[in-house]
Amino acid sequence: MRSMKRVAAGDPIAIYNLGCYYREGMYGFQQDHAKAIELWRRAAELGFTRTYCRIGNAYYYGRGVERDTKKASYYTKLAALEGDETARNNLGVEEIKAGNIDRAIKHYMIAVRGGSADCLNKIKRLYSNGHATKDDYTQSLRAYQEYLGEIKSVQRDKAAAFNKMYEYY
Repeated sequence: MRSMKRVAAGDPIAIYNLGCYYREGMYGFQQDHAKAIELWRRAAELGFTRTYCRIGNAYYYGRGVERDTKKASYYTKLAALEGDETARNNLGVEEIKAGNIDRAIKHYMIAVRGGSADCLNKIKRLYSNGHATKDDYTQSLRAYQEYLGEIKSVQRDKAAAFNKMYEYY
């Protein structure tokens, strides 16, 4: 298997993917959450910091480790600081639960700038429910449009025309 050669070579993305295979029990790998976390930590140490969000989720739900919300928050914040939109979304959700709407909007806005349509919709719902201002919603729409403008390309348009799975707008 080519990916195992990449793992042996120390490729952090291949190591991360192998962790995902263990977590899900895919491609002939026995489901093993502890092994997944071990691999994700290794991938993070090698520079693939998106992995921190997965580790945070494992601690949050107690999968492969003892449930620990402090460690979950720690790893989710690490991922967010490294630009992970999913981690920003998760932090926003936690802020909503804590009643910190303004902080949640800030997390969502950062995720929108990184291309999160889900967080754009969350800001829209907050605006619709009277918890966000019109300015918050307007800024999020502008940020998302800027993001789409930055990633727009002829190649992406061709891929989207070929298969709806590749649509980015």
